[in-house]
Amino acid sequence: MKIHFIAIGGALMHNLALALQQKGYSITGSDDEIYEPSRSRLKKAGLLPSEMGWNINNINSGIDAIIVGMHARANNPELLKAQELGLTIYSYPEYIFLQSKNKKRVVVGGSHGKTTTTSMIMHILKFYQIDFDYAVGAQLDGFELMVRLSDAPLIIIEGDEYLSSPIDSLPKFLHYSPDIAVITGIAWDHINVFPTFKKYKKQFKKFIESIPRNGVLIYYNDDVHLKKFASKSKIASISYNTPDFTIDNHKTYLSIDYNFAIKEKNTVGIPLQIFGKHNLQNFQAARLVCRELGLSDLQIFDAIQEFSGAAKRLETLSKNEQQVIFKDFAHAPSKVKATINAVKGQYPERKLVAALELHTFSSLNIGFLDEYLGSMGAADKAYVYYNNHTVKMKKLEEFQPADVKEAFYHPNLKVFTDSQKLHNQLQIDVQKQSANILLMSSGNWGGIDILKLVEEN
Repeated sequence: MKIHFIAIGGALMHNLALALQQKGYSITGSDDEIYEPSRSRLKKAGLLPSEMGWNINNINSGIDAIIVGMHARANNPELLKAQELGLTIYSYPEYIFLQSKNKKRVVVGGSHGKTTTTSMIMHILKFYQIDFDYAVGAQLDGFELMVRLSDAPLIIIEGDEYLSSPIDSLPKFLHYSPDIAVITGIAWDHINVFPTFKKYKKQFKKFIESIPRNGVLIYYNDDVHLKKFASKSKIASISYNTPDFTIDNHKTYLSIDYNFAIKEKNTVGIPLQIFGKHNLQNFQAARLVCRELGLSDLQIFDAIQEFSGAAKRLETLSKNEQQVIFKDFAHAPSKVKATINAVKGQYPERKLVAALELHTFSSLNIGFLDEYLGSMGAADKAYVYYNNHTVKMKKLEEFQPADVKEAFYHPNLKVFTDSQKLHNQLQIDVQKQSANILLMSSGNWGGIDILKLVEEN
């Protein structure tokens, strides 16, 4: 098979390209910009384009399939040439489904916790050497790539609700037809393609409708929207809540009642490396999936104790007796609130400085800012950074720091538009070691080297 990737540099796209190369396919690709770590990984595999940019000469009738990423536009010259030649064109999720249509498909959806829940399932299955394929949105310890495609009978897929490609407006997760579907919760996001919460919410209703009749839906019971959708569905469903837990000396323990074979019932505390209510809810979802796949609770509890989390999800950058510095991918309001509450709950006696970069289309939209009301409330100090240049590049209406202050409504909020001033403030907080620090962003902080900031401590 000869496959050409248009926009090969994307996180998911380059991982799919590498996975297919490992499978023996002939891979080529193009992009107008490729950043790290995609660039180095593609170069090592001999797949880095010799020149950046689009070239119609890359497209010819000898190509078996084109895979086009979201970074490309509908008028991309290579895409137009492929359409002109009548080549077979796939979006990323369409191709994942093509490779997995004869497998058992587990798909994890939801506005938050998708990556972590998917990662937990993968960790538990790997712990017991169960053969499976996967497509996940983050690099995980113990897994070389974010995509694996083999002859395994099972695949675990992180199901994103965002659009599939510039010519495929279907949300990614609607391509997968899951045998086991998970929805972790619904909180409005992606305002650029779902301008109202009603439209956004509808995509999850469609996701439930895409489950085959003999499939299973696993959902978070405290989400009123999910509960309503599940009650009206004819698909078999299993709900979950937050499990009982305790926190002792900054460590979280699952409070599990387990009836051992010949002993009386005992209360067993399962020590975890992860923490926070949302992570415990994610575990409950993963636990139910693994049960459906034939594992026992005892097996699941043994495996989860060694799970340290997904990359950029409450990742510990530095830790000592006075201070822990965390890095997290949180950017949407529900994720920001859950992440801050998790850290504060784990260290209730210690002050918390929480810094957030507004970087996504939704977060930089003045019509969406009010969704952040109260999201940073548990932080003792709150910093919000945004880059005016990014606002202009996204062709959004400009706003002022005063608009951010009004939207977040936090008594100790500082708003930064200058990354150097933010760096200086964080440097002071790091050196004081009087509070934990939580850095939340899906961007790059205007060029601040976060790791260097930590190393300077």
